Amino acid sequence: MASSAADEPAAPLAERIAKHQRWMVAALGLITLAAWAWLATRPMMMSPSLPMVVLMWSVMMAAMMLPSAAPAILLYGRVAAQRPGTVAPSSQFLAGYLLAWGGFSLAAAGAQVAATTTGLLDRMTLSASSTTGAVLWIAAGLYQLTPLKRACLAQCRSPAAFFARHWHGGPAAALRLGLAHGLFCIGCCGALMALLFVGGAMNLAWAAALAAVVAVEKIVPCGNRVGRLLGVAMIAWGGFVLLF
Repeated sequence: MASSAADEPAAPLAERIAKHQRWMVAALGLITLAAWAWLATRPMMMSPSLPMVVLMWSVMMAAMMLPSAAPAILLYGRVAAQRPGTVAPSSQFLAGYLLAWGGFSLAAAGAQVAATTTGLLDRMTLSASSTTGAVLWIAAGLYQLTPLKRACLAQCRSPAAFFARHWHGGPAAALRLGLAHGLFCIGCCGALMALLFVGGAMNLAWAAALAAVVAVEKIVPCGNRVGRLLGVAMIAWGGFVLLF
């Protein structure tokens, strides 16, 4: 039977937690860097092949979302390190999180292929026309101000509260928790990800800018206020583009 945290001296437990956290930070950093490097060295995905576009979106979502999801992943890791043998490893939580964004990537890839085929997206830049882009700005800005956005953002900004509300035992708990956290994250950031079609679905500078906005919303103390102000600005900019 695995020993509990209460039966273990404080120093060895603290050392194990610190070692686990170092490994997790290194793993998340390597995954994120590898994802950005893969995107930077790949040609623009203009192929109508849905599997290739799904792959591109999946890698891009990992590159963009893992930095802002790191607090929740590391917090789960601290719990897992304190309860060896009774809590699934952090890799299962991470897998559940990426699985949620994989589903989003499938939907986004389908939208990209359909929009490219119908001419709503430019085949060379994978960006929308000014009118379609303005509609996306306004829609995303309006969503920034909704109660659903605020509720999902609250779950992302406070991973401890998320675990307190949704923690379950059992071998599949980590995967379910990661999936649930990923779904809340999609509810928080999915509309912002739609703006990738404004700047170009493979414009890495634009993707990095959106990833920075997501990180500010989730991590910075006043990030929720920044998100609401950004929503107002997005609506105003979309309206300006439509009018002029």
